[in-house]
This record gives sequence, C-alpha cells and structure tokens, in this order.
Amino acid sequence: MARTLFPRLRGNSRGCLAFEPFFLIPYSMVMTYATLYMYELGVSETNIGWITTLGLIVQVLSSFMSGYLTDLMGRKRAILIFDVLSWSVATLIFAFSQNIWFFVIATFINGFQRVPHVAFYCLIVEDTPPKDRTYVFTLLQIIGVVGGLFAPLGGLLVDHYGIVDGTRIMYIFCCVSMTFQFIGRQVTTRETEMGYRKMKETRELGLKASLIDYGGAIRDLFASKSLMLIFIVYILFNFQMTLKTTYLSLYLADYLHVDSGLISLVPAVSSIVMLFALWLIMPKIPAQAETRSMMAGFALSVASNAMLVLWPTSNLVWIGFSTVLAAVGLMISSPYLEAAVQNAIDDEKRAKVFSMLSVVILLLTSPAGIVGGWAYTLDPRIPIWIIAGSFAAAFVFLMIYLNRTRKDGATV
Repeated sequence: MARTLFPRLRGNSRGCLAFEPFFLIPYSMVMTYATLYMYELGVSETNIGWITTLGLIVQVLSSFMSGYLTDLMGRKRAILIFDVLSWSVATLIFAFSQNIWFFVIATFINGFQRVPHVAFYCLIVEDTPPKDRTYVFTLLQIIGVVGGLFAPLGGLLVDHYGIVDGTRIMYIFCCVSMTFQFIGRQVTTRETEMGYRKMKETRELGLKASLIDYGGAIRDLFASKSLMLIFIVYILFNFQMTLKTTYLSLYLADYLHVDSGLISLVPAVSSIVMLFALWLIMPKIPAQAETRSMMAGFALSVASNAMLVLWPTSNLVWIGFSTVLAAVGLMISSPYLEAAVQNAIDDEKRAKVFSMLSVVILLLTSPAGIVGGWAYTLDPRIPIWIIAGSFAAAFVFLMIYLNRTRKDGATV
C-alpha cells in the first residue's frame, strides 16, 4: 500500500512508515489523558513532575548506551527488543496502575525508549538519500497528524467510562497495537549496510574501545558552530515538547476548566489543520526557504501559547484559534528541523553522534518535569510561558543560524 500511495518511499523508510500508524494512533489517544490519569489516581502535580523527571533520567542513561547497543545488536534487533520492553511492557503496567509506585516502575521501563529511538532514526535514514529525508519526515509528521484525528475516540471512552477506566482501556489498546507494529516493521525491513558494518566493527573493538570512541562523537557535536546552532534549536524544541505533553492538558482542565471530554478535540483539531497546512502551505515552500519556514512556525507557536496565558478562558473558539496557530506552526517547522538535524550528521557516525545528541537533549530537558511541576503549583500559567519562551529562543538561534549560513554561502 505504501509503495502505491507514496512511490518515492524506498526500502526501510517504506516498511517503517507503513506500520507507524499502529503506534501513533493509540499514542495520540492516551497521551491526552496520561497526566490526568495519574492525577485522578492520587498523584500530585509535584509528584507528576518528579515522575516525568525520573523517566527523563532513565532516558539519559539509555541514550548514552543507545549508540553502542544499536551498533552492537544491529538496527533491527535493537529496535525490536527495546520497543517491546519500553512500550509493550510499560503500557501494560500503566494500564493496571493503582498508585504512584506503579507509575514509577512503568516510567522507569518506558525510559529505555531511547534505544529504539536512535535505532529507528538509523533504520529510516541510512538507506534514504539526503534529498528525500525531508519528504520522509513530512510523511512521518502526517502519520502523527492522522493519529491525532483518532484522539476524540479517547474522549468518548473517558466520557463513557470516566478518566481512570477509559485511560486503562486506551493503555491496553496501546499495548496490543504497538506490539503489532513492532512485529510488522520487523518483517518488512532489512538491516542497513551501515548496520552490518557497525555490528562487525563494534564486536571487533569491544566495549571499552567503543565507549572511548564516544569521545569522538562528542567532539563531532561541537565541531561546527553552525551544527551547534541547529542542535540548540533541536534541544529547545524538545524541551518545550516535554512541558507541553505533561502540562497542557492539565492546564486546560484544571485552570481553564475545559471539560475533560472536550480536551481530546485539541489534537483532533490540530490534525485537521495540519493536513490543510500540508496541502495548502507546504507545497509553496521552496527548498531554499526551509529555515525561514521554521522561523515562521516558531513565531506562530509563541503566539499560540501566549494566547492561552494572556487571556485565560474556557471559550472554545479562543482555545481553538490557539490550537490552529500551534498546528500550522508545528507543520511548517518540525519536518524541516528533523531533516536538518539528520543531514547534519555523518552516516558513518550516526548512531553514536545522535545518541550523544539525545543525551545532551535529555540532560537539558530532564529538569523540565520538576521545573514545570514546581512552577505549576506557583501559577499554572508559568509552564505555558516557558513553552512560549523556548520557541522564542529557538527563533533567535535560527536567525543567527540563517545569518551565519548566508555568510558561508550555504543554501537555507
């Protein structure tokens, strides 16, 4: 099916994307209510922040080893084993959680998701020509968008069964659907040539020499000021995503008093708007304007978040307008940012460099949960302001990056 609908997809990118809906659809349903689910089971706002931070700390550790494990085990084996552990097992524990300790255990296990995260990017990118990577990441974004259209199903479950029982059903669905995805992707993809070479090299080098080689990967991260700028933008983008995922739904329900069932409409509206943006806006963005498109997307994101705190209201038209701005901003920035980061990394060093970048991202985003929880107790608007500030800072760094690449004579 993917071959017919998307003829530009080749090899692993086709196999990966064909099964991605089975992950993103249940994920988009349950993540809208994940924080509220914990809150309803007696976990305080501050403890939600601590649990989020625990997950990020485990992700830091697994990120550090992800490059080595991906090279040692191969892309396919690493992604299968650690996807089943970090998602299939973790979502099952989440589904039957009774108190804070269930969430601690499930979040700890889920923290190993960084290994398949790095392996997935290697698998989907290494056999894809650089000129086609923006196309691949755009399709990945579209799948996420379509997944968001199913979020209202989660709202229906919550309306019928309540937040706790409805979310339990969604977590069970996650476990079944995601496991199917992992198996389907495993059958329809193949190990990359780079993967085979790295498996051989890593086994010959051994653990000690491979870990020493991480020093070279760290140096590569700081080798170019232009690369550092795009990496800083990527870090800021991930920082705000952590805060937004954790606190936006809680802010809408707890502070703005939006009905819990209606909150699921936010990702659905976002998905519809993003599809229109894909159809009407993105084809008109020339390749040389991709950086400026990211800047415009970040500016819209600043505006969308500022709206929610400058005029806090439960008015659905106002919240809907904010959602529209956020959706357009994300659609015209995220695929270009992902492609820019991947194109900046050498295929030969991709697993280690991307794993080190992931470590840096997580080290800097780990405090987000604690900071967000503490800030929320002071004033629920503060986390939303921090999200807007992250986008504003990313805009500034992109402007510096654009000026620098112009001086270097690069195409942006």
